[in-house]
Amino acid sequence: MFPLMHAMRRAVRRSGGQGVGVVGVVGARHAAPRPCVALALAILLSSSRPVRLSAQTPDTARAPVAADTTHRVGPMGAFWRSLLLPGWGQAQTGRLTAGALFASWEGVCAMMTFKAQSETHYLKESGSANLRAKRQEVQDWVVLWAFNHLFAGAEAYVSAHLQDFPEDLKVRVFPGGVGVTVTLRRP
Repeated sequence: MFPLMHAMRRAVRRSGGQGVGVVGVVGARHAAPRPCVALALAILLSSSRPVRLSAQTPDTARAPVAADTTHRVGPMGAFWRSLLLPGWGQAQTGRLTAGALFASWEGVCAMMTFKAQSETHYLKESGSANLRAKRQEVQDWVVLWAFNHLFAGAEAYVSAHLQDFPEDLKVRVFPGGVGVTVTLRRP
């Protein structure tokens, strides 16, 4: 037998069967900790504030983000929105007046198309000679309706591209002609 293990066994026998605190020694008996010592140790460890290391604290520094560029719609997104519903792409790019005009013209074209179609149906039932002219009117309104969709899409595409253009650029009429003014700010 190894001399260390023999000495450990002798120490255990001398201490009345109480362990000497060495873990993993063959033949050593470990005494169960007393309940009040274990309870005091648990209270002491749980009552102290947890220690936070610098790597555990959340990072509060964030890269600055410009507020006006966070929710911009792209040119193709604006195009498809306005192609689907004229005025939607303009509203998404911040051009509310233009969007309202395209949406209003959409309503006018739709109502005039339905009105002319209704009149065409009436003239067909009555056998009127003006039926051909009324059919032409329906076609005209349908063409204007389709053109409104295409033009609204193209306008929204261009305005989405020009969102970052400086607002201080102004075109003015002067007594000698037309001029462009740009306001430059000094840092």
